[in-house]
Amino acid sequence: MTQKEFALLAATIPLQPGIYKYYDSNNELLYVGKAKSLRKRVSSYFSKTYTNYKTHELVQRIRKIEFTIVNSEQDAFLLENSLIKKFQPLFNINLKDDKSYPYIVIKNEPFPRVFFTRRKINDGSQYLGPYTSVGKVRELLDFIKQTIQLRTCKLNLTATNIEKKKFKVCLEYHLGNCKGPCEALQSLEDYEEGLQQLKNILKGNLSPVIQHFKADMQEKVAQLEFEKAGLIKKKLEHLQQYKARSAVVNERMGTIDVFSILEEGDTAYVNYLAVSNGNIVQTKTITLKKKLDETADEVLIFAIAQLRETFNSEANEIIVPFTISYPQQDIVVTCPKGGDKKKLLDLSEKNVNYFKEELRKKKLLLLEDKTALEVNNVLVQLQKDLQLQELPVNIECFDNSNFQGSYPVSAMVSFKNGQPSKNDYRRFNVKTVAGINDFATMAEVVYRRYKRLKEEQKPFPQLVIIDGGKGQLSAAMESIEKLELTGKLTLVGLAKNEEELFYAGDSESLKLPWDSESLKLIRRIRDEVHRYGITFHRNQRSKGSFKNELEHIEGIGKSTIDILLKNYKSVKNIKVQTLEELTTAIGKSKATILIDYFNQAINAHS
Repeated sequence: MTQKEFALLAATIPLQPGIYKYYDSNNELLYVGKAKSLRKRVSSYFSKTYTNYKTHELVQRIRKIEFTIVNSEQDAFLLENSLIKKFQPLFNINLKDDKSYPYIVIKNEPFPRVFFTRRKINDGSQYLGPYTSVGKVRELLDFIKQTIQLRTCKLNLTATNIEKKKFKVCLEYHLGNCKGPCEALQSLEDYEEGLQQLKNILKGNLSPVIQHFKADMQEKVAQLEFEKAGLIKKKLEHLQQYKARSAVVNERMGTIDVFSILEEGDTAYVNYLAVSNGNIVQTKTITLKKKLDETADEVLIFAIAQLRETFNSEANEIIVPFTISYPQQDIVVTCPKGGDKKKLLDLSEKNVNYFKEELRKKKLLLLEDKTALEVNNVLVQLQKDLQLQELPVNIECFDNSNFQGSYPVSAMVSFKNGQPSKNDYRRFNVKTVAGINDFATMAEVVYRRYKRLKEEQKPFPQLVIIDGGKGQLSAAMESIEKLELTGKLTLVGLAKNEEELFYAGDSESLKLPWDSESLKLIRRIRDEVHRYGITFHRNQRSKGSFKNELEHIEGIGKSTIDILLKNYKSVKNIKVQTLEELTTAIGKSKATILIDYFNQAINAHS
């Protein structure tokens, strides 16, 4: 639209508040904006020369303008946000958040069930949330189950069915998790009281719940029902512990929303903390892409509106890091300089900084935000760098894990099309290797892995990475040769420190450029197998699955082991002691047994 064309239109643009929509020649919506005065705001786009390329490009594309008049600036603000969320116009701020969030639903039925769902349907049920974390929802439901007796069955508990005695109480009743409404052992009024306590817990309003249980406990004591009073006391303790974990600020602060923002070029990150009765009940950080050099306050206002709508906020006060002109008249905007509110703002800023840093780390190592073509290009580059016969769409990586002389485990991760394929991850408890022998351990697990794939006639990976360098690679190749799979898959060794790659039989290593996409993917795979293996090893140790290597040395008893570990802290430290040093701790005969055992182990590995 030229300035001349706009001049003809300008006189018809209303002066009232409202929203305006710009369309291109294909009738595609380009931009939605709000204004106190539509004529003044829209005219500003055509009456000045923009130095910003994006705004200039927007104006060049405009072919049609539509207006919607509203009663107030606040109404314009709400309508603008609704339209942006619905249509995602090309030149508006882009909120990068397409997740579906979980809800806790109170089902519209007699004696309503309470459960987790992602589907919000118009069935008359009450939906609480949404929540930012599935784990948080499950934790809440577990806590509620331990605290409030609500049914979990799917029985149709109509008054008629209950009167006809169609149902019998189940195990949940006998366990004390349900009061048995199916046999009319609980009234609907009493059940509704439990639902009210549930709603209070979900809102972080624990005080009335605690008071309710205290009154109930005192009533049971007065009736000499001490066993029931004891059960209520345990629930009270559970509630007090939950409250102590959840409370972060003054309980009298009420319900408030806290927001902080961090900008980096055209990207902005906004953190949201929803606080209710001194408890943080929601936390979320979002990423926004600026399109027209929007200011920090414009981005923050947009984000606040979107987040409050998404999470159904009822707070009438928002805490922000700087003054903003938030259009909703009933909202109090606070920029705290000290006190509990400032502590909350500081916490929000910590969260947004942490989110941004974690995102940076992921982008460094993951193929995040890449199209299918870009991912394919990385794999093509890796194929070229490693001189592979086939595109490495399936990559597997092995790593051994041991800790202070504990028997080893191994882990294998699988990446398909450049992304983790967690269903294909495997963990190995080493079966045939005595003591710590990385080479023999690698030979065993590689043999077991590809023997199974061979027997099951499943496809082999194009690339196998052996974390640990030449020794482990040679051991793995021996297993491949035993299985007669030479040439069916490519194995490379990855040196732990230098990030050098080795091929079996090659004297020279291959060093990829440190910032190459190929090496970034290899690093990502290596870090993932480390994480997976260490987690497995830690879990096994916590279950007591491993015995200390010293326990298998004939002639060395438990009391001697206790002395050794008390003096030297680990098997690794014990191994480097001299005969004289060990003699001082445990006597010459036992010291000699240890030295002989360790020497034999070294000779076996060499």
